[in-house]
Amino acid sequence: MFGSIGGPELIVIFIVALLIFGPRKLPELGRALGRGMAEFRRAANDLRETLDSEIAKAESPARRDAGAAAGPSPEQAVPAATDGEKRDETR
Repeated sequence: MFGSIGGPELIVIFIVALLIFGPRKLPELGRALGRGMAEFRRAANDLRETLDSEIAKAESPARRDAGAAAGPSPEQAVPAATDGEKRDETR
């Protein structure tokens, strides 16, 4: 998550933040940062789901068109027998 930032670097960053913002303001900043990250994740997931659904919608007509160009399926080629007809099984 932090890339090449290790333990000592995080400690230095924490100490600098503590000196700049003070001990009272630091928990508030942490909460705000956490809320912001959670909101960003939610927005990214929502965008991903929207894109996936739009791609699926765009692909489904293309699949139907490809299926229609290939010709009728075996189920569609032979009509089903009705009550009054007998189906010729010798085809």
